[in-house]
Amino acid sequence: MTSKPIAAVILAAGKGTRMKSDLHKVLHPIAGRAMLLHLVDTVAALEPEKTVVVVGAGRDQVEDAIEPHGIAVAHQAEQLGTGHAVAQAEDALTGFDGDVLILYGDVPLVSTDTMRAMLDRLHADDAPATVVLGFRPEDPAAYGRVIVEPGTDRIARMVEFKDASPEERAETLCNSGLMAVRSTDLFALLAKVGNDNAAGEYYLPDIVMLAAGEDRASAVIETREEEVAGVNSRAELARVEASWQQRRRAEAMAAGATLIAPETVWFSYDTAIGRDVVIEPNVFFGPGVTIADGVTIHGFSHIEGATVGAGASVGPYARLRPGAVLGEKAKIGNFVEMKKAVLGPGAKASHLTYLGDAEVGAGANIGAGTITCNYDGFFKYRTRIGEGAFIGSNSALVAPVSIGDGAIVGAGSVVTRDVEADALALARGEQVAKPGRAKRFREMMAAKKKAGR
Repeated sequence: MTSKPIAAVILAAGKGTRMKSDLHKVLHPIAGRAMLLHLVDTVAALEPEKTVVVVGAGRDQVEDAIEPHGIAVAHQAEQLGTGHAVAQAEDALTGFDGDVLILYGDVPLVSTDTMRAMLDRLHADDAPATVVLGFRPEDPAAYGRVIVEPGTDRIARMVEFKDASPEERAETLCNSGLMAVRSTDLFALLAKVGNDNAAGEYYLPDIVMLAAGEDRASAVIETREEEVAGVNSRAELARVEASWQQRRRAEAMAAGATLIAPETVWFSYDTAIGRDVVIEPNVFFGPGVTIADGVTIHGFSHIEGATVGAGASVGPYARLRPGAVLGEKAKIGNFVEMKKAVLGPGAKASHLTYLGDAEVGAGANIGAGTITCNYDGFFKYRTRIGEGAFIGSNSALVAPVSIGDGAIVGAGSVVTRDVEADALALARGEQVAKPGRAKRFREMMAAKKKAGR
């Protein structure tokens, strides 16, 4: 690939009215991350010298989202077409001498490899003026068409659907809108673009024909429809999400994970899955999850912001919230919730338990119905359970409290004070038996019921 510097111009000025949302279109999430930031990450792999996002309506939201990434911003006050939008980036690229990729914030799945292919084609021996990324959709709909010279990838002409003849509309090669252009050509060509068309807009693809008028041909390369799918509505957002998920599931299985029902497992953009992991149906991964080798995640579990150690077991119907950490071969069973809690190696909480703001030592056993009472309505407090401790069923541990190594808490206890190592703690009312009382109670109630009739 060429070693020339790279810049990216990402168009994100559209109003996105079809989304019917107060959130800017390009900030709607795919796999838990704004679609614009998916694209920013992909571009970053090319190590661009500059990245410019062109904003318009809702600019404050977009600027806030990209501010941590150190990306330049250009403002398109009026939406007068894609050519006009790219032209707004000229000041931000002052002094830049290299190749410019033109991308769209609502086309988030284009790959780094495809971007590289566009740049490589730009620097082929025939040195095209521009490189257009084309695709052949199942339904060409209202896409602009790319007409090539027979037997070549050289563009004879490009035409927007609104301005196309019936013969041109019959062509199947469509324009994705993505381009690669040398910076020395881009703004000079854009300055010549007019708006004498059906929409009265300044079309970016017009630079192709303007270059042709200077005896400089342009080329097209093709990619899959899924890679250039755009998002303009909630339905299209769902389709792009489905496409991303399908690809990620395939990657997970290729890397050595077993997905029993792949179509029911949902990953986030940063989910890390080890080898020999088994994921049962209907599992959801939120952002910030790392799963080590040999883990089993049973069905209907929800995991977010958590780290699961090698050989551990989760679920079914478990919920791991941010800050949950499972040690090696630890077990979280059905209807167990963890938040900001650490379960040490080999420790178990098999069912019906809440562990919040807690540290559980290696080999400890947490009985059914146990809760750590971590919040008093104003502040959060921590519970510490030592190694090898046993917490009986239906116990409440009122934080801040510590249970020592090897200690036992009797079932049904409400523990409000620390328990020393190897001690037995019982914190419940004394059991009292009243002989014959149950029989007399039943006879009394039966008589009342009969009298009531």
